[in-house]
Amino acid sequence: MKHSLKKGIWLLLVLPGVLFIVVFMLIPLFSILLSTFFPDTGFSLENYITLFHSVYFQQVFGRSVRLCLLSTVLCAILGFPSAYYISRYSRHKGTMMALAVFPMFTSPVIRSFSWMVILGRRGIVNQFLVSSGLFSRPQSLLYNEFSMTMGFVQLFLPQMILSLLGVMDSIPQDLTEAAGSLGATRFVAFLRIVFPLSISGLVTGAVLVFTGCMTAYTTPQLLGATDTQVLSTMVYQYAMSLRDWTQASAIAMVMIVVTMLVSSLFNRLARKINPLAT
Repeated sequence: MKHSLKKGIWLLLVLPGVLFIVVFMLIPLFSILLSTFFPDTGFSLENYITLFHSVYFQQVFGRSVRLCLLSTVLCAILGFPSAYYISRYSRHKGTMMALAVFPMFTSPVIRSFSWMVILGRRGIVNQFLVSSGLFSRPQSLLYNEFSMTMGFVQLFLPQMILSLLGVMDSIPQDLTEAAGSLGATRFVAFLRIVFPLSISGLVTGAVLVFTGCMTAYTTPQLLGATDTQVLSTMVYQYAMSLRDWTQASAIAMVMIVVTMLVSSLFNRLARKINPLAT
């Protein structure tokens, strides 16, 4: 009797969340999926065939995946040592965590405009390059893949740091101390203990960063150009400019599938490195 009562209470607590996900996420996604396969009356793959035969889409698709992977790698390279320092050596851990999270409270629009000021022809970077004698004239650092990557890294680096911090904080300090007492250097202890045990946080952060970069619209729209479009801006172009909602839905489904495949790839790679990572 008590078991059935607890089960009923558990189902009652879970039901609102499940209904919310079904109504506001699964049903809209399923309707979008159906519209791409049943554009008129019968089943058809014409939308996807036309899409993948388009040279323009192939270029945009390749650029999107490349920028997302590059941004993910850069966030991992920058976020791992930052999270490790905050977790192990920082005396002001709360302050450091607040500084890491603080950019998330700023609108992506404001952050993108700040990069436009920094990387502009009269920005800080170009002033330094010209004054130091590295270049004789200001360089074109805006409205290209470089500026988009910088925007992505700043936008999603806090998520990588937080994902790694949550895992590193749970690693007992006694493990590295025991490794040191057995003759292992700090670097060896880091490679043999800290890094393998941090793989789960690294995978979570990589999935969050890749997914965020793939679906971000404001940053590539403001920091990119017409010849550096990505899938998110392409969806907007088809939906709002061309009024082709069916093709826009097909692109959106491609984005979802790519995100799921890359997430699965990250998890498999993590299991090969550390079987207990996921």
